[in-house]
Amino acid sequence: MDKTPKSLRLQIGLFGRTNVGKSSFLNMIAGQDVAITSTVAGTTTDVVEKAMELLPLGPVTFLDTAGLDDTSALGGKRLERTGRALDRSDIAVLVVEPGVWGESEDSFVGILREKAKPFLVVVNKVDLAAPGQDFLGRIAGVTDKVVLCSSAGHAGREGALNEVKRCLIALCPADFLKPPLLIGDLVPAGGTVVLVVPIDLQAPRGRLILPQVQAIRDALDNDAIVVIVKEREFEAALRNLRQPPDLVVCDSQVVMKTVAQTPAGVKCTTFSILFARFKGDLRELAAGAARIKDLKPGDRVLIAESCSHHAAEDDIGTVKIPRWLRQYVGGDLVIDHAAGRDYPPDLRGYQLIIHCGSCMLTRGEMLWRVHQAKEKGVAITNYGLSIACVQGVLERVLSPFPAALDAFESGSGKTARKGIS
Repeated sequence: MDKTPKSLRLQIGLFGRTNVGKSSFLNMIAGQDVAITSTVAGTTTDVVEKAMELLPLGPVTFLDTAGLDDTSALGGKRLERTGRALDRSDIAVLVVEPGVWGESEDSFVGILREKAKPFLVVVNKVDLAAPGQDFLGRIAGVTDKVVLCSSAGHAGREGALNEVKRCLIALCPADFLKPPLLIGDLVPAGGTVVLVVPIDLQAPRGRLILPQVQAIRDALDNDAIVVIVKEREFEAALRNLRQPPDLVVCDSQVVMKTVAQTPAGVKCTTFSILFARFKGDLRELAAGAARIKDLKPGDRVLIAESCSHHAAEDDIGTVKIPRWLRQYVGGDLVIDHAAGRDYPPDLRGYQLIIHCGSCMLTRGEMLWRVHQAKEKGVAITNYGLSIACVQGVLERVLSPFPAALDAFESGSGKTARKGIS
């Protein structure tokens, strides 16, 4: 985090009148005193920068600015610096007090809209005065991104911080949350990737599923050669190639067979693991997979799917994964299911969350779900990682991703590794 250049950080500007508590708000977010605070108006005289790691967003820089209503002798120069900070900001945070909204705020919102700057409003000092309905209604007419908080003390900090993060993720520029490539960075230009695509009862008639299509397109966009086969033809495809492929990607349901047939020196993984990296935090999800070995009969597991569909007779999420988990644990588990955006607001009580590849969620949504689980101390992984784990081949299919492999092995410790057939 310390080595991340400023240009690669999300820049978040804090703006508002003098003495509304911008610096106190920054200290609350940071969890430490990084900015001088005082009841004296105009304490912040220049832009104060604070770099930090704000998960799940990653490296950010907060810019604490002078008051928008600064009328002191140096007010003009200070406001000039504030204007420069606004130009730098990817997201603006307008800090206000309960019941105080006037020309300064309206004028600043106008500037934000003129500059097309995404913003949220933080109503600070709610411990001193409750914001009235008329005041909240006026803000609602400006933005739906509103957080109520008190920067004084630690009471309510966690809830306010989570709400701020939620707003920041929603407002974050798309290019900042830009996902990594699916395949393009794993295969050199002119290299070959073999995609093992089962065609069974669950395969859509006349087409491929979205992750497979996206993988093909990403490989082609990055000048790779794509060979697509069913699992029965995989060995024949390898024999037909003049040299081993650079990468093999398979469906999670045929991972054991594919791993067994893939030459030892060839990297291999699954579509679901590619999407764990593409849409979420692969290292965190790999670490979560290690927790599968700690499950015991009676534990609660949430299986979450991002899309709603009619489950087939041998559905992966509702039938196969629960069956494999129970075989692996050697007893019954309490397994709940969530589909689409019907996601439980309270994750406490679960020992593990197993999420689908999240092809129907945005990267921001999936990162938020990973963060929610981490905040509650609940391990989270995904379909492909969990299947490979219970079948004893996860180390092999994490071989293209050394950091994720290390996260899994660190979480595995010296626990005896099991597997199912």
